[in-house]
Amino acid sequence: MTLFLIAVIIRVFNIQYSQGEKYRKLSTELTIKQDTIYANRGNVYGSDGNLLATSMSKFTIRMDAVAVDSEVFEKNIAGLSKELSRMLGNSAGYYQKRLRTAKKRKNRYLLIARNIGYNDYLKMKEFPIFNLGVYRGGFIAEHRTVRAHPIGKIAERTIGYDDYRGEAGIEGAFTEYMQGENGLRWKQKIAKNQWKPINDVNEKEPIDGHDIITTIDVNIQDITHHALLRQLEAFEADHGCAVVMETETGEIKAISNLGRTSKGKYFEKRNYAVWESHEPGSTFKLASLMAVLDDKLIDTSTVVDTEKGKIYIHNRKVEDSHRGGYGKISAARVFEVSSNVGIVKIIKEHYDKNPQKFIDKIEKYGFTKPIGFQIKGEGKPYVPIPTDKAWSKISLEWMSWGYGVSVTPMQTLMFYNAVANNGVMVKPRFIKELRRQEKLEKVFKTEVVNSKIASDETLKKIRKVMENVVIKGTATNIYSSNFSMAGKTGTAKKYIPRHKNAKGETISGHYSTKHYVASFAGFFPADNPKYSCIVVIHDPKKEKGYYGATVAAPVFKEIAQKIYTTTPIDNQSVDDKTEFTSINDQYLKYNTQLNKDYNKVPNVEGMSGMDALSLLENIGLKVKISGVGKVESQSLKRGEKLIKGATIILKLS
Repeated sequence: MTLFLIAVIIRVFNIQYSQGEKYRKLSTELTIKQDTIYANRGNVYGSDGNLLATSMSKFTIRMDAVAVDSEVFEKNIAGLSKELSRMLGNSAGYYQKRLRTAKKRKNRYLLIARNIGYNDYLKMKEFPIFNLGVYRGGFIAEHRTVRAHPIGKIAERTIGYDDYRGEAGIEGAFTEYMQGENGLRWKQKIAKNQWKPINDVNEKEPIDGHDIITTIDVNIQDITHHALLRQLEAFEADHGCAVVMETETGEIKAISNLGRTSKGKYFEKRNYAVWESHEPGSTFKLASLMAVLDDKLIDTSTVVDTEKGKIYIHNRKVEDSHRGGYGKISAARVFEVSSNVGIVKIIKEHYDKNPQKFIDKIEKYGFTKPIGFQIKGEGKPYVPIPTDKAWSKISLEWMSWGYGVSVTPMQTLMFYNAVANNGVMVKPRFIKELRRQEKLEKVFKTEVVNSKIASDETLKKIRKVMENVVIKGTATNIYSSNFSMAGKTGTAKKYIPRHKNAKGETISGHYSTKHYVASFAGFFPADNPKYSCIVVIHDPKKEKGYYGATVAAPVFKEIAQKIYTTTPIDNQSVDDKTEFTSINDQYLKYNTQLNKDYNKVPNVEGMSGMDALSLLENIGLKVKISGVGKVESQSLKRGEKLIKGATIILKLS
C-alpha cells in the first residue's frame, strides 16, 4: 500500500508539474474553440436605389439556466416569462414552466427561439434576467445570415446566388467582391456538441462585403415580369424570356426568365436570355435585309416575285404562312409581311456566288461570337461558314430567314438596339457601379462594340419598314395611335434531334409541326427610341396560338405601353420667364394706386374686388362687399374727404 501510494504521488506530481502545460493545453483545445463569424455579403441594388438582394441577420436564442443565480431567477422569472409571451406567442405560464424545468434539470442550453430578426434580438437582450448578459443572465445568442430578395422571385436568376447551388448571375460573378471578411469569436464547450460564447464581444469583428449597383429598374422589371408571366400562363408555354434595354447606354433595365414546372407554375428556372442559343426564325430577317440594302444591291422599292408563296431550292421547300403568297411586292413589303419566299429569293440572287460576303455582314452585326458577359453561362452562337463541312447548298438561303443559325436572345436584342441607336452597337450590361462602404469604387461605362453597323441611309430605311410592320404588317394587332413602336415578329419551327420514341423506334432529326418559338424584337418610341425590347416564348400550346404576332408581340406592347405611361418624361420643364401682359398691367396699376398718399376717397370702380378691398383697407376704410367680380359701384364717392374708420360698400358684378 505504501509503494502504491508513492507511485500515485509520483504520477500526480508528473501530470501536475512535469507535463502540466501539455495537459492544460489539451484541455483548452477540447473545451474552447475559435468560431468563425461570417460577414454579411454586400447588397445588390437596382439603378433606382431599390434593394434587390441583401443579407439578413437571424438569431437562435438559448439560455444557460445554471448561470443564473437562484435568487435572481426567482425574482425575475415572472417578468421574463411575460415578455417572452408577448414576443413569441405562447402563454406566460408556458414559459415559466419551461424555465423552471430547465433550472431544475440544470439545462445549460435551453432553446428559447429560432430565426428571430435583429430587432427582436435587441429587444430580447433587454428582457429581465437576459439583460444581465452571458454569465449572470445565461443569455446565449447564435447568429447566422441568410440571403433575402426583397422583391421576391422577380429577376432571381439574373441577381443570382453563390451557395450550394453554385455561382450564378451577378452574385456569382462578383462573389469575391461581395463576400467581405469574416470575424472570430471564442466559444466554450458546455455539453456534448453544445458551445456558448465566452464573451459578449467578438475577438475580431466581421467586415461586411461591398455593394453592387445594377442597371435594373424595379418598376420596369415588375412590368416585364408580369407581362411575360401572364402570356406564358395564357398559352401554357414551356418557357420564355423578356428583356428591356436602354437604347443609348446598353443598360439592361429589366430581364425576366420564366420556366414551367410539372405543376404548371412558372419560376426563374434558367437565364434563358443569356444562356439559350436557338434558331431565331424571322427576327433574323432584319440582318438579311440590312445586309443587302447596305451593300446597295437592292432598294426597299425593288420588286420581288414571291410567286404563289411556295418555292423549292435543291428539293427543299420554302413556304409563306399566307396561303397563295403575295405575288409581286416590294422588298420593304417582303419584310413587313415576313415573306419567307421573298427574303430567300433576295439573298439567293445577290449572295449565292459569294456567300462569304453575306457572312461578313452577319459577323459585323455581332452574331458570330458571344457578347462576353461577366455573369456565367452565356450561350455560344453558331453561324456556318462556307469552309465548314456542315455547309450545304441551302445553308445561305436557310440562314436568310433564321434557320441553320443559332443565336441568343441577348445577341438579337443587341443588334436591334444598334438599329435604334443610329447604328452604334453597345454592349448590354447589368452593372452600373461598385461601392465600398458608401464610397464609389468603380463605374461601368457604356462599351461600344461597333461604332457603325450600317450607313445612315440604310438605317433610315430599315427603321421605317420596322415601324410599318406594326402599322400595316404582321404586327398590326399591337398598333396604338397613342405611341409608336417598331419591330419584327418571328415564328420558328423547333428542330427535334434524332431520338428514339416510346416504342424504341429511331426517329430521324426533323423540324416539328407541333413545337414553335414565337418572338418579337423592336424598340419604342419609333421616332426617338428610348428602349429596345425582345420577347421570346418557347413551345406555346399550338391550339391556342404559336405565331410571334399572337404570342410574343402583345407582351412587347404591354411592356412598352406601361413604361410609356409610368416613366416620367425627361424633357418636361417650366419656363419661369413666361409673362402674361394683362396680369402684369393690372398689378402695376394696383401697385401705383396703393403707393399714393390718400386724403380723399379713391375711385375703385373697374378694379377687381380683391384688389379694391386691399387698397381701401390699407388707407383706413372699413369695406363691405356684395357680389363677385369687378367693382361696379362704391357707396363713398370719388373725391370725398377721407375719414379713417368710415365704412364703404362695394357692389361687384
